[in-house]
Order: sequence, then C-alpha cells, then structure tokens
Amino acid sequence: MADGAQQTSGGPDRSGSDDSAQSGRRPPTAAEAHALAHPLRQRIVRLCTGEELTNRQLADRLGSDPGTVLPHVRTLVKAGFLEPTAVRTGVSGALEKPYRATGKTWWLDDPLADAGPDLRFAPVDLAMADARAAGPEGIATYDAFTLHLTPADVVELERRVLAVLDQFVADDATRSGAPVHRGLFLLHRLAGGAGPESTAGAAG
Repeated sequence: MADGAQQTSGGPDRSGSDDSAQSGRRPPTAAEAHALAHPLRQRIVRLCTGEELTNRQLADRLGSDPGTVLPHVRTLVKAGFLEPTAVRTGVSGALEKPYRATGKTWWLDDPLADAGPDLRFAPVDLAMADARAAGPEGIATYDAFTLHLTPADVVELERRVLAVLDQFVADDATRSGAPVHRGLFLLHRLAGGAGPESTAGAAG
C-alpha cells in the first residue's frame, strides 16, 4: 500500500507488543486520531497518496469549495499526514502549492479505534470505490479465502501479512517510477456470527 493508499492499520490492538515496537508501529496521539476522525480528511489523505494535489484540485475532486477544504488540509499538515511540496506553476500560469501524503498513517496502530462504526468502515468504502473506479482491467491480483481462526490466529495472520507489507512500504520510494497500486487486506467474521457448524467445509 505504501503511499498508494490511505494507510491505516486497523487490526487488533498491538500497542506495547514486541512486534509493534520492532516494526516501528505505534498508537496514534490524540491529535493524530482527531485528524483522521473525519470522512473528508480521510478522502484527502487518500487522494494525496497517488499524486500531488493543490487545495483547489482537492476541492474539485471532492465536489466541495476550496474554503471548506483548506481547514481540513491544514489539520492534516499539522498532524503530519500531509506535507506541502515545491511551489509550481499551474496551467493558468499562477503559482500553486501542492500537497502529498507522508505515508505516516501506515505506522499507526488502529488510529480509528475510538471512532464510530461509519468512520471505522470508511477506509474500506474508499478502497472499494478505488477498485470500482479502476475497473476489472485495473485489478492486478486478488485472493479470496475462508478460514477458521481463533482470536490468537487473527493476530498472528495479521502479524505475518504486515511483516511483508512493512518491507514494501519502507522501501517504496525506490520504486517511485513504477505505476501506483492500491490494496486492502481485510479480514472479517461472517454476518450473523456463523460458527464452525455453518462454515465447516468452506473452501473460499
């Protein structure tokens, strides 16, 4: 996912664990959690992970006006999730200041832990919207699976997946000339609390 997605690791709480310390992942500060606890700011971070965008460009993409978007941009800059890049000359010849995502959200442990259900689910909605916009031809790969997992198994599976993703995130800058890919690792329980009796023999 690196800077190609809004990076919010939202799995089980690993704060204080050896794995969390070794990976560099940490709990969010109050200011960081607040900055991400707004659907518009989540969309801004995601938009700025694939390209550098000005406040006006962000407003156009979001269907809003620059005056509404700017305070959100400033909140994200203050929290360290966005950073201004070099001033450039726009199409009209005027100077403009673009922003890009820093990738900082990837290294936070569940920054939406205290948010409401809609906000916690927002990164999933955004990822699915990205996939739909890309269309079938934009899908590089996917794997669907069904597993029987204890809570400890869930923690271990996420630990292993994150260990691989962390390596790609950490050196993503070395591949800056390659096409941007976005992804989502999502593990969920079946609706209705289905247990072993109803899922036995499920293959995928």
